[in-house]
Amino acid sequence: MQSANPVLPARGFVAEKLLPPGQAIVAFFSRVAVALLEIEHVALDDALGRVIARPIVADRDYPNAARSAMDGFAVVASATPGRFEIAGEVQMGVAPSAAATHASATRIPTGGVLPDGTDAVVPFEDARLEDGVVIVDGAVDSGANTVEIAADMRGGEIVLHPKRRVRAAEIGVLATLGITAVPVYRRPTIGVLSSGDELVAPERQPEPGQTRDSNRYAVAASLRAMGAIPRHYPTLRDEAGEFESALATALSECDAIAVTGGSSVGDRDRLPRAVEKIASPGVVVHGLRVKPGKPTLLGADGCKPILGLPGNPTSALLILEAVAAPVVAALTGAPIVAPALTARLAAPARSREGWTWYVPVALQDDAGVALAHPLALRSFSVSLMARADGYIIMEERDMEWPAGTTVTVHRFLGG
Repeated sequence: MQSANPVLPARGFVAEKLLPPGQAIVAFFSRVAVALLEIEHVALDDALGRVIARPIVADRDYPNAARSAMDGFAVVASATPGRFEIAGEVQMGVAPSAAATHASATRIPTGGVLPDGTDAVVPFEDARLEDGVVIVDGAVDSGANTVEIAADMRGGEIVLHPKRRVRAAEIGVLATLGITAVPVYRRPTIGVLSSGDELVAPERQPEPGQTRDSNRYAVAASLRAMGAIPRHYPTLRDEAGEFESALATALSECDAIAVTGGSSVGDRDRLPRAVEKIASPGVVVHGLRVKPGKPTLLGADGCKPILGLPGNPTSALLILEAVAAPVVAALTGAPIVAPALTARLAAPARSREGWTWYVPVALQDDAGVALAHPLALRSFSVSLMARADGYIIMEERDMEWPAGTTVTVHRFLGG
């Protein structure tokens, strides 16, 4: 299937025509309508990290009765200051049996339901007991130290909106509302493929000129952290027919595919031409004005994204997490936001004018201040990303940042 406007460089990349990462993502979504996946219901204990697919509505007011916010005495505010006979004690989980009067006070624990007629709570430390009588020396405002009906959630209110990722806090809300079968989007299955005749499985001893295939496992781990289900496929060999057939099979069985290697412009880089041949719209973007990761490819077959990641280990993982995450997010249904922190550069960081640079950094604590040490950018390195705690982004006009510059460090999603 030939794209109407294939984006394939004839011979090498022309830097002036390459898009920066942000524009490339915009160009991708202008051509590809990534569809949300089906809705399924999962048990409350299995909902962590999933994406809510339907509005979660409060079935009633929470709390459904006014409650005490302190341990103390429930009183009628307008009767204070004064002396009050103790009229009993509120038990947790039990509605008070008798209404209070202007002359009485009821012992009440934090969270206890206010007796009918009372509208304030006097903390124990603000009251005195003399011969079984509670003495309140100062006036108390109505509503003091109480929690109103529906102060937390009101019946009919949408408490959790669709496309929200479920965290521990959301689990608590769902349990409070009695929702034990949670409506979520199905997690996307993303095929993971590596390309190259030199690749061997990790359990094999590489011969001279061979290398163990680390990319597929790093990419799969990152996709899993984004909320997807990675599915491994056999390594793509550099024969055109086999390459295209394997890609087509993975596309037919998955919601998207991520391929490392074969995305550049060499004679043995099969991915761009294979995507143009088997997919429509095919290649949307080929090549980014970014370092590392220039030979990145973004394409699609219908609504199924095709992520062509560089073969170099550092480039593959950085591009997936820093550039392609919005594409994966469109499949999962919720934004993918990498944790970030503010730090100071421990040494200068330099980039190239007109290019976006992702610079890996190692973090060090210096008397409570985070220091970010820029690491030498070697795309071929497998260990670089493991030595780094995150990365900083130098935009097209950021030529050099001196030591001491305050920067945002984006942590890796794979943790």
